[in-house]
Amino acid sequence: MPVFVQLMKLTAKGAADIKAAPERIAEGVKAFEAMGGKMYSFHVTMGPYDYVAIGEAPSDEVAAAFSLALTASGNVTTTSMRAFTRDEFKGIVGKLP
Repeated sequence: MPVFVQLMKLTAKGAADIKAAPERIAEGVKAFEAMGGKMYSFHVTMGPYDYVAIGEAPSDEVAAAFSLALTASGNVTTTSMRAFTRDEFKGIVGKLP
């Protein structure tokens, strides 16, 4: 399955209700898994992003739908990145002319 890195920033709404964030995170992981995803790790971070999650999704479409659902919640904004393993990267580079 494709691997994705999800970068998230709290919105004013999410920050105002920060005490509920641990429960929202748990619900988000369950929702992602219900869509066929597998969460590798979730981190609260310092710097330009408040949360970073890494996981697998069955397809780009599922990853996009999950990102849209997170954004629609109003608690976070998202930036999603497709991540490639070293073996996948080796295959990509091997296709170069």
